[in-house]
Amino acid sequence: MKNIVILISGGGSNMEAIVKAAESERWAARLDARVAAVISNKADAGGLAIAHEHGIATAVVSHKDFASREEFDAALAREIDVHAPTLVVLAGFMRILTPGFVTHYAGRLLNIHPSLLPAFPGLDTHRRAIEAGCRIAGVTVHEVTVELDHGPILAQAAVPVLQGDTPQALAARVLAQEHRVYPRAVADWLQESETN
Repeated sequence: MKNIVILISGGGSNMEAIVKAAESERWAARLDARVAAVISNKADAGGLAIAHEHGIATAVVSHKDFASREEFDAALAREIDVHAPTLVVLAGFMRILTPGFVTHYAGRLLNIHPSLLPAFPGLDTHRRAIEAGCRIAGVTVHEVTVELDHGPILAQAAVPVLQGDTPQALAARVLAQEHRVYPRAVADWLQESETN
């Protein structure tokens, strides 16, 4: 069985979309894969309760308990590796990961970013897209590499920027596409990993 570990920091809506897709699309039977654990760096992350409702193991590794980013990432990796992950999925995990962590999971660490990369890496993507006069924004699923938001692109979806759009309104439309694109990209990755 291929184990997926999902990392979250908040409400976990992308994690929930992946979990629901895994259930409704019968990933266990079709892809020999399951969401094995959801881990957060915040004990009050709403997504932990959602994972618990779906019978998924949860854990918290608080970044505040560690003196350095490297120590936190090492502890996080130990918790992830308990579940022998085939794939680690970042779903609103709001921590910049160290090169050592990224290298440890090279080729099996995915992220979703709310822009059409390579445009607008980093934060405030919706405001920056509107201010730049973009007609199209969107979402990108990519492999994580040491360079922030620059890994190989696995999937994208475009979202129109409307006249008078606010960052909040655009973010809501982009998030709806994230919930559609991320589960599909994870399933595609799992299928391709079978043939490689």
